[in-house]
Amino acid sequence: MILDTITHSHTYANLGPDFAKGFAFLHQFDGSQAPGRYEIDGDRVFALVQKYTTKPLESALYEAHRRYSDIQFIFSGRETILWAPLTAMSEQTMAYDDAKDAALWKCNISDFTPLRLSAGQMAVFFPQDAHAPSIDWETSCEVVKVVVKVQVKIS
Repeated sequence: MILDTITHSHTYANLGPDFAKGFAFLHQFDGSQAPGRYEIDGDRVFALVQKYTTKPLESALYEAHRRYSDIQFIFSGRETILWAPLTAMSEQTMAYDDAKDAALWKCNISDFTPLRLSAGQMAVFFPQDAHAPSIDWETSCEVVKVVVKVQVKIS
């Protein structure tokens, strides 16, 4: 897991050319794009523009992916994302779904790290990182977020 600001994303371009493409997309994002999927490099790299209201901790679910890493970038608003190692997950609520590239778990562990992100910040989650996004940071908030999906494993 990586937590940083978008201004330092050049530091992480050495993760590979697909990550560099994702960071380049985020640098040109201006908030005028409608929610939805944006192709960057086919299914290898694409962006999901999202607009939503954060939710209370009680409704949080951890998610994890096998084929993609997430670059989660907060364009506006603020939220908490919980992070824990995938190996700590115990109570699965959705088995891995290949079509969604996701599995879900209840948020019932006490050993997690809360990440608080505001506008201009990003977090990168790899397949070994369970994460529960979109959680209130003190109060609910309207958020514009871009999640860039970077393929890291081919199944």
